[in-house]
Amino acid sequence: MKNRVTRVLAGCVGAMALLVAAGGAQAGSDEERMAEIKEKGGCPGCDLRLAELRGLVLENGDFGRANLREVDLKEALLKDANFKGSDFRRTEAERADFSGSDFSGANMRSVDLEKANLNKSNFQDADLRDADLNTVEANGAVFDGADMRNVLLTRSIADAASFKGAKMDDANLERVDLNGANFQDARMRQAKLDRVKAHNANFSGADFTGVRLVSSDLTGANLKGVDFDGALLRRTRLAGADLSGAYNLDPSRILGACGDENTKLPNGIKLVPCAY
Repeated sequence: MKNRVTRVLAGCVGAMALLVAAGGAQAGSDEERMAEIKEKGGCPGCDLRLAELRGLVLENGDFGRANLREVDLKEALLKDANFKGSDFRRTEAERADFSGSDFSGANMRSVDLEKANLNKSNFQDADLRDADLNTVEANGAVFDGADMRNVLLTRSIADAASFKGAKMDDANLERVDLNGANFQDARMRQAKLDRVKAHNANFSGADFTGVRLVSSDLTGANLKGVDFDGALLRRTRLAGADLSGAYNLDPSRILGACGDENTKLPNGIKLVPCAY
């Protein structure tokens, strides 16, 4: 009986040792993978799906056309990296530093970039549908031609960023700093721009169908030729803004919006003087 119990215990201990070894091998493989990526200066075209690369540090890394789908890149420091044409779908990259990196043409649907540093990064023609960009820093970043439908960009800072020709239907830009940003010809149907600060921003030719502009500050903004069909302007500050050629503005949906002697308005539209 004693020998039998001893054999059973030995078997259990052996099985536990195998499990620990397997777990250690898995963890080690990710560490080895990160070491290899650092040594080679990136991993262009690699299949890195589901990899644990949290905290990876590498400047000027090359990940062009790499498959980074559902990878853990939280708190990674990957400045000035090449991610052109890469697959970033559902990748977790909260608080990562991608400043100066190139994501042009990347597939980034449902990526999580909350609190990431995206200053001067390039997302031209990237697919960012349903992406989480809440509280990011994206000063001087380029999103020209990007698909940003349903993107979350609340409480972010994107001064001097460019969104020319981007698709931003149903995007949430509430409380975003957009001073000097460029939204020329962007499609922003049903987007939320409540409480944005967009001094001297360029929205010329944009589609503002159904847009909300509640307590927003568009001082000095270029709104020439904007389609305001169904848009709501409530307590919107338009001092010095140029709305020449803007159309489909509904006076019944302009509630407490204000301008000044430098505001240019289409015929038939009036604003109250700004007192704040």
